[in-house]
Amino acid sequence: MLDLNDFFLFVQVVDRGGFTAASRMLQIPKSTLSHRIQKLESELGVRLLNRTSRHFGMTDAGSEFFAHAMAMLREAERAEDSIRQRLVEPSGTVRFTAGLVTMQFALDELVATFLQRYPKVNVVAHATDQYVDMISEHFDVAIRGHSEPLLDSTLIQRTLAPVPWFLFAGAAYLDTRQALETPEDLRKHPSLFMLRNNVAPAWRLRHASRKREVVSVDLTPRLLSDDISALKRAAMSGLGIVALPGYTCRAEVKSGALRRVLPAWIAGDSTLTALMPYRHGRLPSVNAFLDHLAAELPAAVDGA
Repeated sequence: MLDLNDFFLFVQVVDRGGFTAASRMLQIPKSTLSHRIQKLESELGVRLLNRTSRHFGMTDAGSEFFAHAMAMLREAERAEDSIRQRLVEPSGTVRFTAGLVTMQFALDELVATFLQRYPKVNVVAHATDQYVDMISEHFDVAIRGHSEPLLDSTLIQRTLAPVPWFLFAGAAYLDTRQALETPEDLRKHPSLFMLRNNVAPAWRLRHASRKREVVSVDLTPRLLSDDISALKRAAMSGLGIVALPGYTCRAEVKSGALRRVLPAWIAGDSTLTALMPYRHGRLPSVNAFLDHLAAELPAAVDGA
């Protein structure tokens, strides 16, 4: 492939009307400039310039080559300008992936408000609970919910928001039973449990204000499931008490279908974390998206 720098040099020689003026403007020795153009002609196999002591001009082939070289340089300038504009104002496309629950219950409104705030940015939102190779699949951000520290990797981590878990039960279920006053009362009730890898069926409760007060309750769940919607339906049907991230039950609590159980106790803690493949060189659009999530997510996932 031809050296694209030689396209630029050829255009400058033609525009300046000769090697002397181009050499002066480019601050390149005239001999070097002449050698580069001769090399270009040799590689093309055609003379581009007629040059004598009295005359300088393009051949027919040179005129055709000049038109294409100018078009190439204009496109190069457009490419550079488009990237520099991105560095001034967020624009372009942000591709991110998140778990199904996080996408459905925490991010739907936040993505919409982000798009409203940044009209020149587009978003590709990919919801999956499967492993995603961010680099090979070209994702800028992956958002992960986790109760334990994430495994060490080359990915860059940014904590977005803590996520408390609470106990819930159907309103009709609670109305027909004696009020629960202490964690020990949970042993008298059927349980529904969120199925997770390497997590035994048990609730480790901590008091919201007395941080050191912790109570563990072993469970024999009536329903083990990794489907939050199924667990909520079971709780609303009166099948037992369930512990879930508070934000996933906000709508049901608001409607009265679910109620908090032992509201002074927290049934677990998890975190939403953003993963990025690179620490440096991220586009402003990606940084703006991360900043938006870091600012808005804590309120979106805080409580029920």
